[in-house]
Amino acid sequence: MLNAIDKVILEEIADLHEVPLGAYNIRKNGEGISRNTTANIDIITKKDKPGIDVIIKPGTKGESVHIPVIVSQEGLKDIVYNTFEVGEGSDVVIVAGCGIHNSSGESEQHDGVHEFFVRKGAHMKYVEKHYGEGDGTGERILNPKTVIEVEENGLVELEMIQIKGVDKTVRDTDVILHENARLIVTERLFTNSDQSAESNINVKLVGEDSSAQVISRSVARDDSKQIFHMNLIGHSKCRGHIQCDSIIMDNAQVSSVPEIDALDSDAQLIHEAAIGKIASEQLTKLMTLGLTEIEAEDIILQDFLE
Repeated sequence: MLNAIDKVILEEIADLHEVPLGAYNIRKNGEGISRNTTANIDIITKKDKPGIDVIIKPGTKGESVHIPVIVSQEGLKDIVYNTFEVGEGSDVVIVAGCGIHNSSGESEQHDGVHEFFVRKGAHMKYVEKHYGEGDGTGERILNPKTVIEVEENGLVELEMIQIKGVDKTVRDTDVILHENARLIVTERLFTNSDQSAESNINVKLVGEDSSAQVISRSVARDDSKQIFHMNLIGHSKCRGHIQCDSIIMDNAQVSSVPEIDALDSDAQLIHEAAIGKIASEQLTKLMTLGLTEIEAEDIILQDFLE
C-alpha cells in the first residue's frame, strides 16, 4: 500500500517511519488509503465533498491524530475539506501536512481546507508540514487554508512549516479567539530557485483577555519571492504580538506587511518586522573553526529556522 517514495514523504511531513499508532487517516492521490479510529477519536468520511470529519470527545487527553496527504500522480489537482471538532477540556496533537513527489512535466497540486472548532478549555497543538521532491519539471503547488475558532479558555498552538521543494504556495490562516483564549503561531518557511510563497495570517481577538503571539521566520534564496501579510485585530481588552524575521540572499525578494488594528482602547498590540542578510561576523566566526563559507551558511540558516 505504501511504497518507498510514500514512506520517505511520510517521514518528512509527519515524522513517521511507518503507519502510526492511534487515530490516523492517510490520503494518497485523492483517495483515503488507510484509517484508524480510537474510543475517543472518530474519523468520518464527508458525504457532500471530499474530506473527513474528525471528532474528538470532550476530556480526551494524551492522544494524537495524523492526517498526512501524499501526491505522486502525474497532473493531479487534489482538494480536500477537513473539519475538526476538538471537545471541551481535551488536550490533543494533530499532525497534518502534504508531500508531493513529481517526476513528470505536469504540475501536481493539493489544496487543503481545514476548519477547527476548539471548545471551552481545550488545548490543541496542530503541526502542518509541506514538502516537495522529485526530478520532474512540473510544478509542486500547495495551498492550505486553515480556519480556527477557539472558545473560552482554549489554547491553540500552530506550527506551520514549509521544508523545501514547494514551487508555489498561498497559505491562508484565519483565527477567532473568544474570552481568555490563547493562540501561539510559529511559522517557518524556506524558498529557493524561482519558488514563490505567500502567507496570510488574520487573527481576530474578540473575547476579553484573549491573546495571540505570531512568530514567522523565513529564508529566501536564489530568485525566489516571499510575501507575508500578518494582521491582528483587537475587538476588546486583549494582547497580541507579531514578529516577522527573514533572511534574504542572492536575488530573492521578501515583502513583510505586519498590521495591527485596535478597535478597543484596552487592546495592546505590537508588531515587528526585520529583513536582512546573514551577519558577516557569524560567517567569519564559523569559518575560523574550519568550515567553508557554504557549510557556515547552512548551519546559520538551519539554526535560524529551528
